[in-house]
Amino acid sequence: MPTAKIPVGPGYQVPLAEAIKKATTLKVRTVGMIAHATQAEEVIATNRADMIAMARAMIDDPRWPWHAAAQLGVEIPRPHPYARAAPRQWPGYALAHPASPT
Repeated sequence: MPTAKIPVGPGYQVPLAEAIKKATTLKVRTVGMIAHATQAEEVIATNRADMIAMARAMIDDPRWPWHAAAQLGVEIPRPHPYARAAPRQWPGYALAHPASPT
C-alpha cells in the first residue's frame, strides 16, 4: 500500500520536473494541475520544463491550445473546417468566453 503523501495543487509536479531538468540533459515534460495558459507559459519561459502535458484541462476543453494562444496574444492556424470558429470570425466568442481576448 502506498504511503507517500503528495501535496496536490496547481503545478504540484513542476518542482520534480525542474529537479530532473537541472540534473540531466534530458528533455523534460511536466504535468499536474496545469490549467491556465499563463501558468504553462511561465513553466516553459523559466526553463523549469521543456514541455507541458495536460489531461483534465484538455478533456474539459479540447480546443484549449487555441484558447490559450489567444490569451497569450498568439494566433494558431486552424484547419479550414474550424476557421469560422476562430475568435475574430465568430461574434459569439466573446459571449462564450468573456475572460478571453478576441
